[in-house]
Amino acid sequence: MAKVDGEREVRVWKPDLRWRTRPDGTTLIWRADPLGEVPHRLTDRIDHWANVAPDRIWMAERAGAGWRRISYGELARAVRHAGQWMIDAGLTVERPLAILSGNSLDHAIMALSAQYVGVPSAAISPAYSLMAEDFDKLSSILQQITPGAIFVEDAAPFAGAIDAVLPDGATVVASRGAIEGRHITPFETLLGTTPTDAVAHAHDAVGPDTVAKFLFTSGTTGSPKAVINTNRMLCANMEMVRDCFAFMKDTPPILCDWAPWSHTASGNKAFNIVLWNGGTFHIDGGKPSPEGIEETVRNLREVSPTWYFNVPVGYERLVERMERDAVLRDSFFANLSMMMYAGAGMAAHTWTALERLAREAVGHPVLMCSGLGATETSPFAIFCTDPQRAPGNIGIPARGVTLKLVPSGERLEARVKGPNVTPGYWRAPDLTANAFDDEGFYLLGDALRFEVPGEPRRGFRFDGRIAENFKLRTGTWVAVGTLRSRIVDQMDGLVSDAIVAGEDRDTLGAILLPDLERLRMIAPNAKGSALLSHPEVRSAIARRLARHLAAAEGSATRITRALLLDGTLSLARGEVTDKGSVNQRAVLRERAHLVEALYGDGPDVIIPAPTPA
Repeated sequence: MAKVDGEREVRVWKPDLRWRTRPDGTTLIWRADPLGEVPHRLTDRIDHWANVAPDRIWMAERAGAGWRRISYGELARAVRHAGQWMIDAGLTVERPLAILSGNSLDHAIMALSAQYVGVPSAAISPAYSLMAEDFDKLSSILQQITPGAIFVEDAAPFAGAIDAVLPDGATVVASRGAIEGRHITPFETLLGTTPTDAVAHAHDAVGPDTVAKFLFTSGTTGSPKAVINTNRMLCANMEMVRDCFAFMKDTPPILCDWAPWSHTASGNKAFNIVLWNGGTFHIDGGKPSPEGIEETVRNLREVSPTWYFNVPVGYERLVERMERDAVLRDSFFANLSMMMYAGAGMAAHTWTALERLAREAVGHPVLMCSGLGATETSPFAIFCTDPQRAPGNIGIPARGVTLKLVPSGERLEARVKGPNVTPGYWRAPDLTANAFDDEGFYLLGDALRFEVPGEPRRGFRFDGRIAENFKLRTGTWVAVGTLRSRIVDQMDGLVSDAIVAGEDRDTLGAILLPDLERLRMIAPNAKGSALLSHPEVRSAIARRLARHLAAAEGSATRITRALLLDGTLSLARGEVTDKGSVNQRAVLRERAHLVEALYGDGPDVIIPAPTPA
């Protein structure tokens, strides 16, 4: 049990952690309580719940003022019908299913139907089709996996991408819409296909090493890579999650989730949590943006989740709404056992506000957790369930996972091994070889530090991406990840993220991503770009920057100047993912002119106020 301030217990894992340190300083950390036998097929859970609870709702999506819902019994029938169509269409691991559109019920049925008959699916970020300046990344992705069929929810918006990257005879399935000059197979045709014994035979042939799906890395440093996800990986990951989130064994989880299924956080973990444990997934069509949050608020006023995931900026926007909407607040916390954040560091004021709002709603705080994983780890690998007084602890290895910490200068590079780790990248043996060390550990690319030095049981903190860190001209290393979290926290919600600059320079600067709603509270009459240059806004940033400088301990932790980003980051150029995670290196590369401006003496540069407030 995990106790939150001694007021409420939530059933979670009881880890038996072991570790040893080698003479070269490398530390291995693992669980003495083994994972145990892992089921062979993820889709066996469809038949299980169709037999145990056929009328229970598996998934729901908005349909006007109400919800369109599908039960487990209906899902079991749908995957057999659509699975037969896929067999007839000749889909295989060499000719998989590619899904270009976002989260939807039909998307979910397509993906599970493919998996049911041993055909991988690949959910591809819609940004590559709808927001790209060209279709180079989409073309690269499709060349890697050579799909036998493409699915889109609505054909018309994807016409440009489909015509640009697919030959005339390519098979395109759509729930609705048309593309001039191209044959479209209606989704209803798949559901109307009569299943034969071939479906059962294909399902029986699926084993632990059968590829269940391809998930693509964000491609911020080049072309996206196709990460192989096997049934072994996904099933092992769900057993790890079920061990950790033990309360889901008692009550089927209820989720209301917006995060894209083209990303592992929701496409694997959240999506599969519901299927594995017989829960209900409500598709949230909102986003953690000033406009998108309104749809999330509408949904959470009606759906009370038992487990909730969001990125820190999403929680920030929910806090703003819950402060003035008691119905939303009470609905959100009514049945909530755990909140999880990831993708960036959470600000302390957001953490504190969530604790206070939970007390107002249900009389006690709700367990707030985080962890660390990757597309290559399914993603669940490291997690923290011990109640914390502040954000930042990412926890300890899951059952079956061994964490390897290798000294790298003054930091510890993290590597992992376990049944949840990918066997590699599809049709890319060189990339695969470079992703593992000589002992078979996957190179996460992250640095960690002990929460309490020498005490693994107390967990770890993220210490930055290895590739993001750089040296000042003095030769001093800058731990970018830690510094980004710190400056965002010290800005008291006025910014949502920060890009740290200063490589081969004498001092550090930051390009700050403003929270426009918070800034409008400071200067309510300012419009457009005038908001960022308003004297009161600049003064508020300068005062907080001065407090940051006063608390800094050295040149590698001292941001001396800042700029507020006017505009949004680009998905197409890899500056941000569709989950909202910001790529430091990509922004510095794409916004080199802002870095030069940051170190100039132009009017947009904000320097610390002379006297900290």
